[in-house]
Amino acid sequence: MSSRLRLFALKGTDSLGRDVSRLLAHPLSAHEERDFEDGEHKARPLDPVGGADVYVIHSLHGGPDQSANDKLCRLLFFIGALKDAGARRVTAVAPYLCYARKDRRTKPNDPVTTRYVAALFEASGCDAVVTLEVHNEAAFENAFRCRAVALTAAPLLIGQIKATGDEPLCVISPDLGGGKRADLLREALEKVMGRRIGKAFAEKHRSAGVVSGDLFVGEVGGATCIIVDDLISTGGTLVRAARAARARGARRVLACVAHGLFMPGAETALADPAIDRVIATDSVPAFRLPAGPVRDKLDIVPAAPLLAETIRRLHEDKALTDLLVF
Repeated sequence: MSSRLRLFALKGTDSLGRDVSRLLAHPLSAHEERDFEDGEHKARPLDPVGGADVYVIHSLHGGPDQSANDKLCRLLFFIGALKDAGARRVTAVAPYLCYARKDRRTKPNDPVTTRYVAALFEASGCDAVVTLEVHNEAAFENAFRCRAVALTAAPLLIGQIKATGDEPLCVISPDLGGGKRADLLREALEKVMGRRIGKAFAEKHRSAGVVSGDLFVGEVGGATCIIVDDLISTGGTLVRAARAARARGARRVLACVAHGLFMPGAETALADPAIDRVIATDSVPAFRLPAGPVRDKLDIVPAAPLLAETIRRLHEDKALTDLLVF
């Protein structure tokens, strides 16, 4: 790798940063993070960054020690410090991007938080933002004026799905909004496995936290069904889709997501026998999930290989086309 490359991983994403560093065969640069008694903080690079191409790895999920707000603020301030120190280009690599779910107005006077977060990154001097399996890729790309890279988790998930062998497969979107995500995974699976993969979708409407909708479309009888979504929160959406598929004759159900938030209630919902396995990347460590039935059926896929390859290509100004399904 070029001597102009600098890699940083902020507190809370240290482990993922070390994995990316190892795959790139390039060390993490030194930095300092200090907390003050009143809750304020600072972060600064200790290695020189003048004229460098800098990548800051920081997944913006809440917990276990900092809220999403804390992590976002620290990342923004650190980007500003890097630019002030003369960095030529700064790219934020945020595998989980906070506030990405609020990307449009669904009620009068609703905030469009995705756009506000984009403005904060731009104000800090950020040159590019890379994220993994963003909630709405079109809203994400339209919110930013700087370069916005929306990676898909499909290359990471396909390896696990291939282990199903030659049995019939069907990819299910648990709601209409995720139809494109499911279609793209299905097309990628067909290309890799060299055979037809079925598709289906479940209806879901959410208003004031209440989920409704009973429509299910697709032929799932006798198939191993792959329910694909961007994230697991409490798991209710995935369980609804899994039960619907089982009721229509699905032989087995895998839930595949990029981000396992596993909020309170997930350990109960996902223990439902309708779901056989849960597959998630380590973009968000499963620190909220206690030992038990869900942990036993959870398969974690490392995100570092995809992130490392993306950083390598960005640094070398190479195309990302085959990495980007979106």
